[in-house]
Amino acid sequence: MKTGFLYDESYFWHDTGNGALFLPPGEWIEADEHGENPKSKRRVKNLLERSGFIKHLSVITPRQATREEIELNHTPSYVDKVKQLSNLTGGDAGELALVGRGSYEIALLSTGGAITSVDQVMEGKVHNIYALTRPPGHHAEKEQGMGFCLFNNVAIAANYAREKYGLKRIMILDWDVHHGNGTESAFYNDPDILFVSLHQEYNFPPDRGSAEDIGEGEGKGYNVNIPLPAGTGNAGYIYALETVVVPIADHFKPELIIVSAGQDASVFDPLAQMMVTADGFGMISSVVKHLAERHCDGRLVACHEGGYSPSYVPFCTLRIIESLSGLQSKVSQDPFSEAIRGLPSDVLANNQKEAVDKVSRIQTEYRKVT
Repeated sequence: MKTGFLYDESYFWHDTGNGALFLPPGEWIEADEHGENPKSKRRVKNLLERSGFIKHLSVITPRQATREEIELNHTPSYVDKVKQLSNLTGGDAGELALVGRGSYEIALLSTGGAITSVDQVMEGKVHNIYALTRPPGHHAEKEQGMGFCLFNNVAIAANYAREKYGLKRIMILDWDVHHGNGTESAFYNDPDILFVSLHQEYNFPPDRGSAEDIGEGEGKGYNVNIPLPAGTGNAGYIYALETVVVPIADHFKPELIIVSAGQDASVFDPLAQMMVTADGFGMISSVVKHLAERHCDGRLVACHEGGYSPSYVPFCTLRIIESLSGLQSKVSQDPFSEAIRGLPSDVLANNQKEAVDKVSRIQTEYRKVT
């Protein structure tokens, strides 16, 4: 079976308007492209086509999610709000959650892409899949959007997977550089969903994602936050995966792994201060792929989240898809490798090791008690 690649032209038509990084134009902020513009996502597809690598993938067309599926995670009043804004002139559906004209239907298609991807792997049509979904979802809470996110694609897809396929253990791994607060909220009391977030500490949201936040009630111990210091690169992420994520996943034994794949931990991202390279994303994906092969017959769904360097995100995402497929594209070398050659991306700094070891101690102590 091939690796799947899911996208739709409509994803690139979600309109976030003008802005500068994440702010709207203002008295001193000159209008520019908003950070969450379609360029970096469209260029992923373009690179796959230009390199010919897309021919080695199974290209999948998404369907729209139904309103009932959206309400697996969101309140009816919030869904109404997004629809009303979309039908009028747009606006904010929450903090930095931009809705443009027609965004409601595109957001349904984005969530539908995550759902379609679950169906593809669960029904054995592809081995694993990368879904180039947009708008993103992991910040979206049940009653409001947040951080460019309207509907929580991954949370809805996880609820859909256990409702349709009767799954009892689903692992959601969020490697987006920003904490997946919406996904955490959705499953904070839920022992059937293991949520793991690797993110830059104190970034966005600045008050979420503490290592001490391990879940509540029956879900205690099934929420794992790994806040990493600014400057963390390939070595720090691999150390976090091998030290914390892999042992916990081996104990949990997921039946399906869903990834919130944000490439904004890259060395060139304007909304973070990390140092992961394109090859680093390939290594990260390889670790997660082996987890899926060990525990759930390879069933792995990766849904695109953040990543705001139009020049570099395509190469990071290409390396991820190469790892998922086990094949190499014609793009044998990172075109930016010379520019980043002197950076310590492959060095595990003491503060990075200490941050990961702290999470390991918290998780180990909890499991000793229980």
